[in-house]
Amino acid sequence: MEAEAHAFPLTEVAFVLLVAIALGLGLMRLKQPPLVGFILAGVVMGPTGFGLIGNSESVIALAEMGVLMLLFFIGMELSLRAFIISLRPAVLVAFGQLSVALAIGLSIAWMGGTGLSEGIIFGFIIGISSTVVAMKMLDDMDELRRDAGRIAIAVLIAQDIAVVPMLIIVSALGGADTSLLAIAAKVALAVGFLGWLLWWLGRRGKLRVPFAAAIADNVEILALGALGVCFGAAALSGFLGLSPAYGAFVAGILVGNSNLRARIIPVIEPIQSILVVIFFLSIGLLFDLTYIWNNLWMVLGAALLVIAAKTLLNVFLLRATGHDRNTALVGGLSMAQIGEFSFVLAAAGLSAGALGQDSYRLAIAVTAISLLFSPAWMSVMRRIEDVAAKGFSSYREALSEAYADEIENVGEGLWWVRARYRAGRLTLRKWRARRALEKAAKAARNKEKAAEATGAAETAEEKLRQPDENQAAGASREKT
Repeated sequence: MEAEAHAFPLTEVAFVLLVAIALGLGLMRLKQPPLVGFILAGVVMGPTGFGLIGNSESVIALAEMGVLMLLFFIGMELSLRAFIISLRPAVLVAFGQLSVALAIGLSIAWMGGTGLSEGIIFGFIIGISSTVVAMKMLDDMDELRRDAGRIAIAVLIAQDIAVVPMLIIVSALGGADTSLLAIAAKVALAVGFLGWLLWWLGRRGKLRVPFAAAIADNVEILALGALGVCFGAAALSGFLGLSPAYGAFVAGILVGNSNLRARIIPVIEPIQSILVVIFFLSIGLLFDLTYIWNNLWMVLGAALLVIAAKTLLNVFLLRATGHDRNTALVGGLSMAQIGEFSFVLAAAGLSAGALGQDSYRLAIAVTAISLLFSPAWMSVMRRIEDVAAKGFSSYREALSEAYADEIENVGEGLWWVRARYRAGRLTLRKWRARRALEKAAKAARNKEKAAEATGAAETAEEKLRQPDENQAAGASREKT
C-alpha cells in the first residue's frame, strides 16, 4: 500500500511529461515552437483540465528555479561589449514601455471604476515582457546572438531590474510602510552595482576560479558549484530586498567571465532546459478554464489588444532608437507578451490588498494567454511581413505562400492517415478471408472425421454380425 502511495505521483509526472513531449512534437511538426505544446500540456493536465496535477506548488517552485537558471545562463553567455553598446537604447525603450503601460493601466482603472492602486499595478503587469519566452523564440529563430537578440536581451534585463522598485511600490500601495527614499536607494544600489561590475570586468581579463585545474573535468562538482552560485546569489539578492532574478543574472555574468565558462555551460545547459520546460508547464497550470470560459470574449479581447499594442509600441521605440526595420520587427515581436514576473506582481498586489480578486484573476488569465499565443503571434506577423514584401495579388495566394510548409505537413499527415486506413482495411479483408479458409478447412476436417467415425462404426457392426452369420450357417449345416 505504501509503495503504491509513493508510486502514484511518479505515474502522474511521467504521464504529464509524455503529454508534453507529444504536444511539443506535434507543434514542431506544424513548424511552431514546441514551448506552446508544453503550455498546452499544463492546461490539459492542470486543476481545471483533467485534474491530473492537483497540487502545483512543487511544480511552481521548480518553475521559479527555471527562471533563475535561465537568467544565470543569459549572464554567462552575455557579451559585455555588445551589452554595454545596447545599454543606453535599452533603458530608453524600457522606460518608454513602462510609461505607456502605466497610461494604459490607469485608463483601464478609470474606465472600470477601480482605484488608482489597481491602475498602477495593471500598468506594471502590462509593461513587463517575458525573458524566458522571448529568449526561447529568438533562439529558435537563430536571432539570439544577432542585433535583434542583443537589443531584446538588453531591454529585458532593464525590465528585470525595474521589477525591484515595482515590487516595493506594489507593497506600499497595499499599506506597507515603505518610503520613497528606500525605493530610490535600492534602485540606485542595483543599477550602480551592475554598472560598476560591467566596468570592472571590462578592464580586466578572465576571473581565475580557485582549484580550477582540479575541478575542470569533474562534471558533478561543476554542476553543483554552478547551481550553488546561481541560487546562492539569488537568495542573497532577495535577502537584500532586490529581485532574486537580479542576483542570478549577476552571478551568471561573473561565471561567464571566469576561466571555467567553457566547462560549465555544457554541464548545466541540460538542467536549465528541463527547468525551463517545467516553467512552461506551470504557466498552463495557472489557466482557470472556468473563469476564462465565463469571460471568454473579454479575456481574449484584452490579451489580443495587449499583444498588438505592445508590438506596435516596441517596434516604434526600437525604430526611434536607431535600429533598422528587421531588427525592430523581430525585437518588438519577441517582447509582445506579458512576462513571468507579472505573476509575481499580481500575487504581491493581491496579498497586499491593493488588487481585488476579480482584477487578479483577469490579470492572470490575460498574462497566461499572452504567453501562450506569443510564439504564434510572432510567426504570423513575420510571415505577413514577408508576404507583404512579395506583393501577392490575392489573399489566397498570399496565405498559401506564407503557410506552404504547414499545408505540406498537414497534407503529408492526411496522406499518412489515408494510407494507414487503406492498409488497415486490406489487412482486415485478408484476415477475414484467412478466417473463412480456416473455418472451411476445419469444417472439412470435421466432416472427414465424422465420415471416418461412421465407417469405423459400420465396420464394427459388420464384424459383430459376421460371427452370428457364421453360427447360423454352421447350425444350418448340422441340420442338413
